[in-house]
Amino acid sequence: MSNATKRKQGSSKAKEVSFSNGRLNSTASCDVLGSYEKILLFVNRTLLPITLMMLTPNLVMILWHTATKFEGSLSACLSALFENGFRVIWTEVTICSPLALSIIFGYGAWAMLAMKLLPGKKVEGPVTPKGNVPVYTDNGFTYFLLTMTLLALIEVFLQSRGMSVSIVYDKFGDILATLNILSFLFCGVLYIKGKTSPSTTDSGSSGNIIFDYYWGMELYPRIFGIDIKMFTNCRFGMMSWALLVTIFCIKNYQIYGFVDSNFVSTTLQLVYITKFFWWEAGYLRTIDIMLDRAGFYICWGCLVFVPGFYTVVSMYMVNHRVQLGAIKAACILLAGLVSIAINYLADMQKQEVRGTNGKCLVWGKKPELIRATYTLETGEKKQSLLLVSGWWGLSRHFHYIPEILLAACWSVPALFYNYMPYAYVTHLFILLTHRSYRDDDKCGKKYGPFWDKYRKKVPNRIIPYIF
Repeated sequence: MSNATKRKQGSSKAKEVSFSNGRLNSTASCDVLGSYEKILLFVNRTLLPITLMMLTPNLVMILWHTATKFEGSLSACLSALFENGFRVIWTEVTICSPLALSIIFGYGAWAMLAMKLLPGKKVEGPVTPKGNVPVYTDNGFTYFLLTMTLLALIEVFLQSRGMSVSIVYDKFGDILATLNILSFLFCGVLYIKGKTSPSTTDSGSSGNIIFDYYWGMELYPRIFGIDIKMFTNCRFGMMSWALLVTIFCIKNYQIYGFVDSNFVSTTLQLVYITKFFWWEAGYLRTIDIMLDRAGFYICWGCLVFVPGFYTVVSMYMVNHRVQLGAIKAACILLAGLVSIAINYLADMQKQEVRGTNGKCLVWGKKPELIRATYTLETGEKKQSLLLVSGWWGLSRHFHYIPEILLAACWSVPALFYNYMPYAYVTHLFILLTHRSYRDDDKCGKKYGPFWDKYRKKVPNRIIPYIF
């Protein structure tokens, strides 16, 4: 066989390469990958992870710097940083200060204890490709209520001594910088654990240490009985979002008194997060949990990016007194609450259909379903219900629309003096659009012809009749 013929066959075989459960699987070995595939592999598994791991920690610090030093003007902050150097941000904070360490470890310890000790019914996550079924204790809503109550009690206690939980805002730069360092170390621990002692068979290496650290070695790691993804995503990340927007609102009140724009923004965020914890068992069946492994991407993201970026609107509004007036405030608040309601009803509609095996009504009618079968890597056959009526008949990811509109509703009270309050809603739009493609790809591989049939019945991805 000539070398040219071998190269042609190698190029065609390279198209069969797939990444499954952390391992490179192919009828052709890596040495026959075409040059394009090799470049793509390098970009996706080395260059892009390194770039994101370098940029994102600085991004959250830049946003904090913008809010506290430049009154929310991102352009002014960036101009100063280009002139003086980006490292100036890190010189203005005290990494691993006693206060920062006390807050982080105290909060983390409370979150872990609550996971273990609070009562709740046992719920199962979706079966994995290897046939494993993760089991959780559904006590998230109780944890949320207790933690918010505990915050209120701490504030009352501190105020009786002339202090306030608003010190978290005053020292947020120290806390955020410390979280950055500790989270990098934590992801290193997860890498070593996944390499040496994986919790389940849903684990493995890609052969690239950088990608393994970034993406993770395990799908569902547990340490001392603590489910790491539930801890980082829900009990640390999402709970920190609720705590921080409340603390930032308190700080704004201490400076200006009651500000209706801050009230509207904080209320909508807290109602949304309350809904999240009420529905936490449903979140454990989403693509974040089912597909993403426990590495830098998701764990650093929940430990640092959520508290540092998702709170950007409230962080900005601490130092801004924007009075909307009763009518504007009420309209924005109502629009946001309606968005939350639609998002919740769409999620519950799918849960009810699957929980009753389709024996329920959707918008007053018998649900239209596709009973899709799929095969696990173990060879076991399973079935899922694909709902093609109700909210899910409008588009395949219709529930993303009210989520994006809600984020806009809690951002717009800041008005349009600076771009910073709209950083989150911009990020969310990009994230959910990208996620819709990831989900379609995952479901296409999982359900095959059943997913093709579903796409024909529900042709639009997010926006009905448009996209």
